[in-house]
Amino acid sequence: MIKVTVVYGIPDDAEVFNRHYEAIHVPLVLKMPELKGFEYSVGEVSRGEGTDPAHMLAVMTYSDIDSLTRSFGSPEGQAAIADVANFASGGASIHTAVFKTAL
Repeated sequence: MIKVTVVYGIPDDAEVFNRHYEAIHVPLVLKMPELKGFEYSVGEVSRGEGTDPAHMLAVMTYSDIDSLTRSFGSPEGQAAIADVANFASGGASIHTAVFKTAL
């Protein structure tokens, strides 16, 4: 299983960010093909001492790296990626990892 985590920095206007994210960005992400799961946090996220705070975390789940690649490369994926510039004034970083189930 592949998980993509997006960490959004503190935006200039949290209310504008939140409205755009839920009304526009979430529907774009949900249209991405081969997406197995999608969840996001609500409110500011603590990242531990010595790190910058984050406004939101989003996690997308895919079956494998090929599914992720096709999804992000699709027109729907490209639309979702392009939309980030419309609301993420605090920046965004993307982290991808392969997970194994232990329990």
